[in-house]
Amino acid sequence: MTPHQKGLALTGFGAMVLTFDIPVLRLAGGDLWPVQFVRSGLGLGVALLAWGVLALARRRSALIPGRVGVATAGLYGLSAIAFVNAVFHTAAANVVFILSFNIAFAAMLGWLVLGERPARATLVTMAIMIGAVALIVGDSMRTGNLFGDISALFAAFLIAAAITLTRASGRDMGFAPMVGGILPVVLASAVMLGGGPGAETIEAPWWLILNGAVLIPLSFWCLATGPKYITGSEVAMFFLLETVLAPVWVWMIFGEVPTTPALIGGVILIAALVGHTLWQLRRERRRTLVRKRSVAQGREPAADVAKRRLAV
Repeated sequence: MTPHQKGLALTGFGAMVLTFDIPVLRLAGGDLWPVQFVRSGLGLGVALLAWGVLALARRRSALIPGRVGVATAGLYGLSAIAFVNAVFHTAAANVVFILSFNIAFAAMLGWLVLGERPARATLVTMAIMIGAVALIVGDSMRTGNLFGDISALFAAFLIAAAITLTRASGRDMGFAPMVGGILPVVLASAVMLGGGPGAETIEAPWWLILNGAVLIPLSFWCLATGPKYITGSEVAMFFLLETVLAPVWVWMIFGEVPTTPALIGGVILIAALVGHTLWQLRRERRRTLVRKRSVAQGREPAADVAKRRLAV
């Protein structure tokens, strides 16, 4: 298995596991801050346990690799706070539709930070996605879900920023999403001790244990490791699975149906992402074919020559 294939497999599996996040959170039936505390606290505990096991096995693995690791963990922690707030303040379909906008954020940040200039097709896709998100958010201004939608948009940006930092550093950030859970744990503890709103109970804690101890650590370890092998925009693409499947699970379990504008915006987002993915796959096949032909003819592709010169 090539490094690129490994990155695709890890990221695809992590994204599939993540599709069950929102339904399981809803099944727990808890209030906002206890859910924040247990969800992130369990993830943090699992990360520390796994890191300890690796240390006992004498396998070196940095829990947080330097300052960039601290920054990445902080971004994931803030995204967790924003995400759970979104789940509690807007429809599940709105959350996942808006979260899919992280591909646009990842492309923009990759351009600004890494110099990975988006192709024209990517820029067109981003423009379409902006229009679709504007449609969803505009509808929420009418239904009173604006705060939840803005929280979801903020979470999408933070996840894209964490992916970009991981990509730029080339470091192993597998534990960073769980370690970042210390931020929501501390914030939730402060709110609950102060008796703030949403600091009461959890009706079915076993669902939250499944979420925090299994689903979140497993999915985010895969998603945080993926950028070591594939580009940030490719990683962001896999969040399309949650965009498509999470509303289906919520509809099957709770009977929650998106509003018409949200559904239209979601369909536009999904269509744009699918079209862009197919275009990327076609372009990658062409590049691979050109590279193979050049090697067979004893010529080195111009892109590889440029990379070799830069390396020198």
